[in-house]
Amino acid sequence: MSRLRSIAKPRIGGSDVTRASVSFPADVYAELERIATSKKVSVAWVVREAAERYVADQWPLLASTSKRSGE
Repeated sequence: MSRLRSIAKPRIGGSDVTRASVSFPADVYAELERIATSKKVSVAWVVREAAERYVADQWPLLASTSKRSGE
C-alpha cells in the first residue's frame, strides 16, 4: 500500500448518506475555503462539521441518538 493511500481520508458513502448541492455567497465560500485550508480538510468536511454542530445545538437528543446509531 502506498503512503498516499494509507493517509487518505475515508470517503463518505453508503445508503445512509444523502448528497446535497448548496450555493454560498462568494465571501462565505472564500471563508469556508480558508478554514478548510487551515485545517487541511475539504470544504465539504467543514460544511458537514458545521451542519452536524448546528443540528446538535438545535436538537441535542437527535444528535445523541444519531451518533449512537452510527457507531
